[in-house]
Amino acid sequence: MNKKIATLLLALGICGMQAQSLKDKLKNAEKKAAAEVTGKPGSSSLSNEDIIAGLKEALSKGTNNSTASASKMDGYLKNPEIFIPFPPEAQKIKKELITLGYKTKVDEFETSVNRAAEQAATSAAPLFLDAVKHMNVTDGLSILKGSDTAATHYLKQNTSVALTEKYHPIIKEALAKTNATAYWTELVTLYNKIPFVKKQNPDLEAYATNKAINGLFILVGKEEAKIRKDPAAQVTDLLKKVFGSK
Repeated sequence: MNKKIATLLLALGICGMQAQSLKDKLKNAEKKAAAEVTGKPGSSSLSNEDIIAGLKEALSKGTNNSTASASKMDGYLKNPEIFIPFPPEAQKIKKELITLGYKTKVDEFETSVNRAAEQAATSAAPLFLDAVKHMNVTDGLSILKGSDTAATHYLKQNTSVALTEKYHPIIKEALAKTNATAYWTELVTLYNKIPFVKKQNPDLEAYATNKAINGLFILVGKEEAKIRKDPAAQVTDLLKKVFGSK
């Protein structure tokens, strides 16, 4: 073979190899970028539509389970994670009243506050579902790549104001129905009659509303983390596709 021709063929072969190598590198870079977007390496079949649908399904399932758990009898009262205790700023009232023999009344008050939260919890589900409905692709991708409670944080950002507006009148009515308001008035009156104490009267409605909402988000966060990590909680094909290990 002519030496010049051989050299030319060799050069063309090298160029072809370099071109193929560059093509492979570009393909690998595209795969890596896609994996980073979805948060699941190698999940090229996971579209944005899959991600949004999966997250909406997970959040709907998680919030429904959470509101059902919180709103049932003893949902707050017997759950130490979300139980609403005596207001922190009024712990001195509680201590003094128990010392004076009023523990039963203190217990009745705490029970009534938690009953009020249980009654209010039923109103949360529609607000959660409305927030889920308005989730967009940017929200979804951020949530999928986020922490185990990133979706719960999204809900908290988008529903806290509406939940407070919705919860406050319900809590107020429920506090009255469960006699919490009457118990509170009685307890504060008893305490304020103690000689030389500083008069107390924390805002019971605001306290109970905030604690009830925070407790609900604790439950939603647990549900989200479970769906992300526990295959047994991924009860549909879509949840398995979005959250299942690859």
